Amino acid sequence: MVSSFAYFLFTILLVFSFQPSLQHPLYPRDECLALLQFKESFVINKYASSDDPFAYPKVNLWKSQGMDCCAWEGIWCDQETGHVIGLNLSSSCLLGSINSNSSLFHLIHLQHLNLAFNNFNHSMIPYAFANLTSLNYLNLSNSFFSGQIPSELSKLASLSILDLTPNDDPLDEGLLELKRPNLRSLIENLTSLEYLHLSCVKINSRIPSILANMSSLRSIHLSNCGLYGEFPKAIFQLPKIQVLNLTYNLGLTGNLPEFHSPSHLITLDVSFTSFSGRLPTSIGMLSSLEYLGAGDCNFLGLLPPSLGNLTKLQTLYLSNNSLRGEKVPFFSNLTQLTSISLSRNQFTFLEIPSSFASLTHLQSLRLSYNHITGYFPSWITNMSQLTCLRIRENMLQGSLPRSISKLKNIKLFDVESNNFTGIVDIKTLLEFKYLNYLDLSGNNFSLLIKTRNSSNTNFAKLTALGLGSCNLKQFPSFLHYQNQLEILDLSSNNIAGHIPKWIWELSKNLWFLDLSKNSLTNFENFPISLLSPSLELLDLSVNMLEAPLPIPPLSIIFFLVFENKFNGEISLEFCNRTSLKVLDASSNNLNGTVPQCIGSFSKSLSILNLGENSFEGPIPTTWEAGNNLKVIKLGNNNLQGKLPRSLANSRMLEFLDLGNNHIKDTFPSWLGTLSELKILILRSNGLYGAINVSESDSLFPNLRIIDLSHNEFTGLLPTEYFKRWNAMEDFDEKNTTYWHAYSDYILVNNHNFVNPFPYSMVITNKGQEMEYLKIFEMLSAIDLSCNKFEGKIPEVVGSLKGLRLLNLSNNFLVGPIPPTLGNLTNLEALDLSRNKLTGSIPMQLAQLNFLGVFNVSHNLLIGPIPNGRHFDTFENSSFDENLGLCGLPLSRKCDNTKASPPPSSAFEVNGDSRLIAEFGWKVVALGYGCGFLLGVVIGNIVFARKREWLMRTFRIRQPRRRRKGSERLSRTRMTQ
Repeated sequence: MVSSFAYFLFTILLVFSFQPSLQHPLYPRDECLALLQFKESFVINKYASSDDPFAYPKVNLWKSQGMDCCAWEGIWCDQETGHVIGLNLSSSCLLGSINSNSSLFHLIHLQHLNLAFNNFNHSMIPYAFANLTSLNYLNLSNSFFSGQIPSELSKLASLSILDLTPNDDPLDEGLLELKRPNLRSLIENLTSLEYLHLSCVKINSRIPSILANMSSLRSIHLSNCGLYGEFPKAIFQLPKIQVLNLTYNLGLTGNLPEFHSPSHLITLDVSFTSFSGRLPTSIGMLSSLEYLGAGDCNFLGLLPPSLGNLTKLQTLYLSNNSLRGEKVPFFSNLTQLTSISLSRNQFTFLEIPSSFASLTHLQSLRLSYNHITGYFPSWITNMSQLTCLRIRENMLQGSLPRSISKLKNIKLFDVESNNFTGIVDIKTLLEFKYLNYLDLSGNNFSLLIKTRNSSNTNFAKLTALGLGSCNLKQFPSFLHYQNQLEILDLSSNNIAGHIPKWIWELSKNLWFLDLSKNSLTNFENFPISLLSPSLELLDLSVNMLEAPLPIPPLSIIFFLVFENKFNGEISLEFCNRTSLKVLDASSNNLNGTVPQCIGSFSKSLSILNLGENSFEGPIPTTWEAGNNLKVIKLGNNNLQGKLPRSLANSRMLEFLDLGNNHIKDTFPSWLGTLSELKILILRSNGLYGAINVSESDSLFPNLRIIDLSHNEFTGLLPTEYFKRWNAMEDFDEKNTTYWHAYSDYILVNNHNFVNPFPYSMVITNKGQEMEYLKIFEMLSAIDLSCNKFEGKIPEVVGSLKGLRLLNLSNNFLVGPIPPTLGNLTNLEALDLSRNKLTGSIPMQLAQLNFLGVFNVSHNLLIGPIPNGRHFDTFENSSFDENLGLCGLPLSRKCDNTKASPPPSSAFEVNGDSRLIAEFGWKVVALGYGCGFLLGVVIGNIVFARKREWLMRTFRIRQPRRRRKGSERLSRTRMTQ
């Protein structure tokens, strides 16, 4: 240990060294003292460098005796002057803060400084780095610095390498910011820069054009920096550029340029950006390229054959684009490829391309989510180095070849959701020594399970197993010994009887368990003790489980138990499940009151569905401010009382369904403050009174669907709402997606998940209620039927040009049908029946090209029925009990008058009056009940299953009991 007197002398020397007129170079001995002082400012902790398995404390061997610091590990000195010019303490287990008073900054001759992979305790990068003016190498990556990067770094004009990457994981949010200075001001003076590594730094700006003028640049890492705007193409053409990594900047746009001369690029990665366009035909000029990443972008078109010129290419990642093609023979030239990922595109290969057969180094082949047909090629089993084969969600058929047993190095084998058949001997697969991920779900396999020696140590220890839709009739016995499982899917089989106790004790790491769509009836040894303690997703839906609702563990995030026979009350222990994000217990026999805690127990709760049960009592009143609820479904119960005003605290709410209850209240105009609310269903309650609105009220700015049918509303129709429901005026004919709520992407044990929850509703057709499990996002609908509204239909309704469904039937409306309804050119169903409307049917209605359901029966209408267009297809019942109507389809002819021809359509394209869009809807005959009129959803819609485990097919169907409809959670899906 250096004496106190020596440190005192050292301090005096430092004071004088920072006086401009008296500055002298430090002697090597003083530099050694500075290094010792730097060492003493830290604690040695092995966890400080835990990201590096080879980390060790280099400074432990630094000793004061002899003071020959040039011989210490991690240090090198100038051979002529003896000054310390290099310091490499990367992965040295240093824990502690560093600031501008550190003795490190007395080493003014340093040229090389590497402090990567330590833990500097979230301290800011010291501005005193500017004192080290000779630095040409500075690496502070992965060392837990935080805050704003100091502007003083821009003074290090000699820098050729700058690495400030705060994290090793490109998905992690950075700890460092670069705003003042911004990226431009940081680098504009660093004209010698060769390596610029700022991945995961919060930059949040455009890329400055001066970057394209820095001709010395060899490597640029700007992944996950919040970059946006168009990427300067000239950067691709930098003369020395070898590595360009721009991944995970979703706002960054651009195209790959044409390459007119050979390039030094070795790595080019623009994945997870908004780059678009076609892959240039000149991409073959990148003859040095070893890594090409352009996945999760917006690229389209054919793969250019010039890809075959990239003979050094080792990794090709092009997944999740709109690339297409039938043949890729040029792949046979890419003999160095170790990884191919073409998943989630539009390739229509008639078989898995045989050009892959010559790729003897291939380790990973991912072709999922395309349109590949044919059979499983036997040549794949000759790929001795293959560790990952993922071909899920295609149209492959036939059986798996026996030669599959040759894939001795396989770790991930995924053929889920194809058309494979035949018998699969599970023993053959379990004998793969390295196998840890196996998914056979969603085919028509029959499993041969003869594993008497199931505990055989030679069997693979799986972490993920998918056996959904594999014709299982019981729980496989070999599972008893799979004690490392994290993911288990046994859904959509024929497993009957009880759920065995051992399934919950299977593995301490089990966090995903799907037993849905079986014939399970009860639990062994109920009540279950918190189930498996690590579960984050549990799906028991669509079974016949008859028991009290099980209490999930504290770790639960997704709890799906809908469509069973669970009974009794919801335990108050649910109030402790603070991680819960999705709770769907709909379509059961649950009763009692809905717990008051339901609106406040979990800030993360996004989707709550307790519909189709037998709950009684009031709706909970404890909907706390700041909650994240997007969907609340309490419909089809026996809830009473008033609507709690605290519902207005759910500022993220998009879908509220309280229909089919016994609520007694006035119209909840206070819900109009919910700016995200799109669907409001309050049908079949006891709501009453006039719907009034004042100029100061917020008026549901994004509402597109409202169902107030079968209540006791009185007074005039709400004209002021019609005037200001602006969202119903919009129409996007290209929007053919379905409405759903996304519970935010979350990371569960390093797996990416998203759970799309499809919006659904119940409508009335032919007097019967039907459940529709998908709704087009383009849909706008108003149902005010079966109330006691009076007065005229406001003409302003004609301004809601996005409306597709309008039902005002079964009220006391009077006066004429407004001709302005002819402006609703997207209208597909119109029901004005059972009112006291007078006058004639406006001829303008005949121009409604999409009108498939029309009913004006039981009114006081007179005059001719418009002919032509869809009016020729409507049945007599559409016009019944209007004694003054005449003309087809009625038998009553119009005396001395011919029905006027309809006006020409206002909806033509290039002179062609054909329909703008084909929706594939089947028009149904009209019933006389209240409610939505027509199937606003296509039946048999294929929708992605959770974690891609299983393709679910949703169908239009009748509700299971009384007046209840329920939506189902689309299977939570693991992204690639």
